[in-house]
Amino acid sequence: MFHVKHFDVIIIGGGHAGCEAAQAAARIGAETALVTLRRGDLGVMSCNPAIGGLGKGHLVREIDAMDGVMGRVADRAGIQFRLLNRRKGPAVQGPRTQADRRLYRAAMAQEFEGRENLTVIEGEVADLRIEAGRVAGVVLADGSGLGARSVVLTSGTFLNGVIHIGDRRSSGGRMGDRPSLPLAERIRGLNLPVGRLKTGTPPRLDGRTIDWSVLEEQPGDDDPVLFSFLHKTPFARQIACGITHTNGRTHDIIRANLGRSAMYGGHIEGVGPRYCPSIEDKVVRFADKESHQVFLEPEGLDDPTVYPNGISTSLPEEVQHDYVRSMRGLENVVITQPGYAIEYDYVDPRALDATLACRAVPGLYLAGQINGTTGYEEAAAQGLVAGLNAALAAKAEAPLIFSRSDSYIGVMIDDLTTRGVTEPYRMFTSRAEFRLSLRADNADQRLTPIGLAVGCVGAARAGAFGDKMERIEQGRGVLESVRLSPAEANAIGIRVGQDGQRRTGMQLLAFEGVSFDQLAPAFPGLDSIDLETREQLGRDALYANYIDRQKADVAAMRRDEEVLIPAAFVYDDLGGLSNELKAKLKRVQPASLAQAGRIDGMTPAAMTLILARIRQMDRLRRAG
Repeated sequence: MFHVKHFDVIIIGGGHAGCEAAQAAARIGAETALVTLRRGDLGVMSCNPAIGGLGKGHLVREIDAMDGVMGRVADRAGIQFRLLNRRKGPAVQGPRTQADRRLYRAAMAQEFEGRENLTVIEGEVADLRIEAGRVAGVVLADGSGLGARSVVLTSGTFLNGVIHIGDRRSSGGRMGDRPSLPLAERIRGLNLPVGRLKTGTPPRLDGRTIDWSVLEEQPGDDDPVLFSFLHKTPFARQIACGITHTNGRTHDIIRANLGRSAMYGGHIEGVGPRYCPSIEDKVVRFADKESHQVFLEPEGLDDPTVYPNGISTSLPEEVQHDYVRSMRGLENVVITQPGYAIEYDYVDPRALDATLACRAVPGLYLAGQINGTTGYEEAAAQGLVAGLNAALAAKAEAPLIFSRSDSYIGVMIDDLTTRGVTEPYRMFTSRAEFRLSLRADNADQRLTPIGLAVGCVGAARAGAFGDKMERIEQGRGVLESVRLSPAEANAIGIRVGQDGQRRTGMQLLAFEGVSFDQLAPAFPGLDSIDLETREQLGRDALYANYIDRQKADVAAMRRDEEVLIPAAFVYDDLGGLSNELKAKLKRVQPASLAQAGRIDGMTPAAMTLILARIRQMDRLRRAG
């Protein structure tokens, strides 16, 4: 009988979800193992070489606020930083960086070097060990076993992965890697609700064969905004990207070959992401558009490969050559790797609770694309949630639940576990009801205290955060130390109506065009506040009135979140519920009244029935 090495937590897969899960579990003191096919592929960027964007950038900031690694790694690999929606308000601005793939992998590897409580094991997980009805570890392809109290599965696109290029199909987790078939069989054998999704990638181009001289240039920002709250300036040399466009000839080539596309030829059953469509989808769905923008994104400072963002495809290789070369600047381009679609198994995330634990398989957590999401950022955020909760469960400690009212992470987890997915899920700012308070700039103010309380924030970040909050409170104190009358405000150039109301500096900062320099004569000590603190206070002031109005809605949501629905709740006994709603409630098994309220088709009357039954159960329990 072979010896089984035991851990508190085992992470399966070394992608973005797996890396974040492993780091999170290790940070709070759980003895953690990450099992991956190749150690050198930790954090590999399988698709586009970029991190962040609208909604996605908020997730990365929140991961960083919990002392996660994605933000730090992205900053070290970033070769072009842009703050999207810069002309709009801070609530909908999203940091984004073009990354050097090699630098990203190197920075991720550095995060694993010497990380306490964390062991990386090269190998393939072929099976889950299940004992007494719960997961107890994993079995590797070589027959050896590893024991654990919790297991986090982050399989990406590897479960039953099939790669499609035109009518050619081959098994693969991504180009060049074999799929995970035994593990996919095991997951289906657990009677979890499994479906198929697909995602795509564009052809890769040799940048040395692009005529950059005729293309529009897209530079980065002059004042780069980084991801990590610990970083101020880029680490790598900054570059510009190029922009080209599809045209009528491009679209004609694609239309003439739609039947040869894997998706349109009927070779793929999985649903693709609506918000990141293939070039075939764009040509069909937006038939009135004469052209589509294509961003030519270098994959590294020392790598000639270029990622043409906007033309993912599953057309045959020769068709890809034809339509790519129909675009300006790409007439003689060499394709180094064809674009392809990949189809893979996913588990309906309604089978999970808010910790990303499988309700039907105790001890098993799922994170990343296996839950029906798309994107590095969504995967990493789920990895953080699953890793922390797997470790907390292994240590017999209370779970950590992210709320919709405190984070984009909470919005995503609730969307997934309550509503499920009909296509690969992607984060947008529009998904958050409280986005005015869930800004990228204040992610640390919202979440770092939670990270400190759960024990996943290290000393360096704790010190930096404490210093920042001290400066903010000091600045706020100066701004609130004086209240100016309308006449006094007008005397320093701030137009205020003669309403008799005296206002603090924070209230005056919310007025359009008001600056710290204007306020300085009336607020002693304001000159000593540093620029970074001034900017943060300005953003906080701008949204203060809106957030005050939102507080009642947040409080109502939190009250409903505190009304927990017992696990043994029987919906079939509620006569006033429709059969359709009963079926949805039984499938989702909402943990709270708030979560039940977000199920499609839920009505106020149904909520009242559920609440009345919960109170009845409470009275009976108290009566003994």
